[in-house]
Amino acid sequence: MLGPVLLMLPLGFLIAAPLAAVLVVVGRRAGTLDSAGVQGHDKVLRSIPNIGGLAIAAGSLLPLLGGLIVLATMGDEIAVRFPSLESFTDRLGSQRLAWWTIVIGGIAMHVLGLVDDRRAIGPWFKLVLQLVFATTVVVVGDLRLVTVLDVFGPAGTATSAVLTVVWIVGICNAINFLDNMDGLAGGVAAIAAAIFLAATIINGQWFTAAAFALLCGSLLGFLLQNVPPARLFMGDGGSLLVGWLLATLTIRTTFVDTSDPDFALGTAWYGVLMPVVVLAIPIYDLVAVSLLRIRQGRSPLKGDQQHLSHRLVRLGLSSRSAVIVIWSLTASTGVGGIVLGSVAPWQASLVGAQTLFIILVLGLLEAGARRRSEDGSGRT
Repeated sequence: MLGPVLLMLPLGFLIAAPLAAVLVVVGRRAGTLDSAGVQGHDKVLRSIPNIGGLAIAAGSLLPLLGGLIVLATMGDEIAVRFPSLESFTDRLGSQRLAWWTIVIGGIAMHVLGLVDDRRAIGPWFKLVLQLVFATTVVVVGDLRLVTVLDVFGPAGTATSAVLTVVWIVGICNAINFLDNMDGLAGGVAAIAAAIFLAATIINGQWFTAAAFALLCGSLLGFLLQNVPPARLFMGDGGSLLVGWLLATLTIRTTFVDTSDPDFALGTAWYGVLMPVVVLAIPIYDLVAVSLLRIRQGRSPLKGDQQHLSHRLVRLGLSSRSAVIVIWSLTASTGVGGIVLGSVAPWQASLVGAQTLFIILVLGLLEAGARRRSEDGSGRT
């Protein structure tokens, strides 16, 4: 199955790349350009189409949708013709409802973002819709984190469901917040998707691996038009979809199995933290900018120029350098996270310490920059 899974990378790329190029032209002609958003949103507008999310959706969702339709209509025939795939199709068949909710939810999140890009939706109403979509995939698709909590009965199941909803909505908004400089959100998400792809290949989770490969390939195709200087933005239609797929696909991936000593990614409980480590930088930006806005008496859901990338620029980096730094930080935390569940506790502690030190360095640099800005002395 490794070959077909890896072919999903160029498939996603070959769908998204030409479509993104077309969207640059279509977007300019149709006037679907970067928009101001809701009142109070602090943003520098540029005359660039913001419909690039369509390319990402086409490259990632359409093949997944096609695969689900084929399995629904021809699953038994595939198992007969290719006996080696019987266990795979049986396992996937038992999880078919969860996959349908992921794909349909992704379409809904994509449409929500497209509408918001054209006529701004209030941030709190948009948050409510995200909570509805996330709750639906949890309840209908039974897609939950830390299902080990089920041993505690209904209270444990409810806790697992709530944590899952928070995770989905949090990652959707983390990627949305990160989409503030050319190539930034797309690059970070592509790096994360590639790391998760490696993890699912190691674990033999082929359909989830194929989904990550499609996402990674479609993001790379989109980035051809989005790297500085950008000719196309993904818009909320792209960032919310990418966040949705990263969040839900990491839930679909079981990073630890404490009952199986031969499990490829390990048996240690702390392996469940792998997605948090891989996505540590987007999560850090989400938390930091939200706290800054609350401290200033502003809504955490209204955009401004205080994101990690902007703060790095104020430290003296160029916009391009800030993007590369954040890409590199994401790769640094991600590569360490991929082995989290298969190492000894002391080694996992090193991975955790590495991640925390990266966050600590960022925090100290930014605190120093803020003090310098506030006292106006030009000295730290």
